[in-house]
Amino acid sequence: MPRRPIVLAALAVSALGLAACGGGQANQTATSEANSANCPGDVLDVVVSVSQWGDVVQQLAGDCANVTTVINSTALDPHDYEPTTGDIASFEDADLVVVNGADYDHWASDAVANLDPAPAVVDAAEVVGVEGSHSDEEEGHSDEEGDDHGRGSVNPHLWYSPEYVQQTAQAITAELQQLSPEAADYFTQQADAFTTALEPYDQELTTLQGLAAGKTYAATETVFDYTAAAVGLTDATPEGYRDAASNESDPSPSDVAAFESALADGSIDVLVYNTQTEGSVPEQLRAAAESTGVPVVDVTESVPDGDDSFVAWQLGQLQQLADALGGGQ
Repeated sequence: MPRRPIVLAALAVSALGLAACGGGQANQTATSEANSANCPGDVLDVVVSVSQWGDVVQQLAGDCANVTTVINSTALDPHDYEPTTGDIASFEDADLVVVNGADYDHWASDAVANLDPAPAVVDAAEVVGVEGSHSDEEEGHSDEEGDDHGRGSVNPHLWYSPEYVQQTAQAITAELQQLSPEAADYFTQQADAFTTALEPYDQELTTLQGLAAGKTYAATETVFDYTAAAVGLTDATPEGYRDAASNESDPSPSDVAAFESALADGSIDVLVYNTQTEGSVPEQLRAAAESTGVPVVDVTESVPDGDDSFVAWQLGQLQQLADALGGGQ
């Protein structure tokens, strides 16, 4: 997540890792208001934990829900966020809560679990069957590594999987229809409109599947891995570095050296760089890629501030990847 305190060791004796940027606990929520005149059923109150799913929910709910997105700023880190009294009040009043799960936003799952009665919940990780979610740990099914909150055991960046986006959207629509049955047909229309809106995104994925054949990538973090796998890129990130980044621990100097060597010897066709993480090691790897002519694709873990469209956000990154793979030539 943006500026989260993942410390990655540099080659220098005094290791300089990724700089944590707190961003404070300012309540930076976003709310889209329903238009009851256009809703054939009950207007619902929906709370979404993070912005990655906010626009998806808004499109699916349309004029039949007031949608509040709790974390709608890159200055806040979902891993370490502490809900405000206002957030808790939103959860208490919600008909439906949508969370990412996989311990990405455990504070939201915890807040809902403490409510009686609890609102309906769509947990994307549970919907798609990703193991290692926070709810699994509460039942005693912790990850094999024993990491707190299951970090390193699963990739929680579910919104980067085209398949998971579709499955989660279907689950959200089903829950909306159950909560406001008079608006069931309306929600079906909204789901169809969302599918139509995804067409440019889907088309770009198809284009990339052709461009990515036989190509490799490496990444400074795992945020984009689901998309890379979906288009057929082979992950060439050195194993030691990848494991360290996944577990938010320090890669050894030899891990960083192996990464730089792979960039230099042609083993890596594209470097995927998360621009929302600061630090000397990612910057060092980016410089190494640029010096050896390896294209760099900039991605973000969360929706950039001021960009409210899920499709536009994702499409811009996919087109950047297509250019890097030679699609613009």
